[in-house]
Amino acid sequence: MGGAGSPAYRDETAAAARSTAVRFRAGCPWDDLLVFDTINGLPVHPLVVHAVVVLVPLSVLGTILIAAVPKWRAPYGPIVVAVAAVATVLCPVATSSGEALEKHVGSPAYDHAEMGDMLVWFMLPVLILSAILVWLARRPEDRRPGPTWLPTAVAVLAVVAGLACSWQVYRVGDSGAK
Repeated sequence: MGGAGSPAYRDETAAAARSTAVRFRAGCPWDDLLVFDTINGLPVHPLVVHAVVVLVPLSVLGTILIAAVPKWRAPYGPIVVAVAAVATVLCPVATSSGEALEKHVGSPAYDHAEMGDMLVWFMLPVLILSAILVWLARRPEDRRPGPTWLPTAVAVLAVVAGLACSWQVYRVGDSGAK
């Protein structure tokens, strides 16, 4: 089978681009979502994957920083949470568009598709824990819930979740590069 740069793939995607600038595909793991297959003849998967490989490590780094430096939680935490939210949303888009690309270029290594499907489950704890850190930091001290050690415990969990997520995104990318 030809790759994304092969003449057969270019002909097929050029024909699709002539009929519509954006082609959608349904039937992904998130059945209610419509996921881009191509945009103007370019496969969406490489475009989305680049966003994921930038935003996931960036959100992990931000989460680790706000976990390690409590005074940064209130001012910079909302930015970290926003980046983590975008990265989390893009994970299923990347896997679904990868499944669409698979129909054009053939199956990648089994591990790549399986690990890609799991990445969102590594990103969710990073998103949730960073949001909790920010929420705790933005509450007045006299109105913070739970024991005084709660922010420290959440920070430790956030660092562990971030490190696990970093390892998973590395594994997914490494298996896809083979």
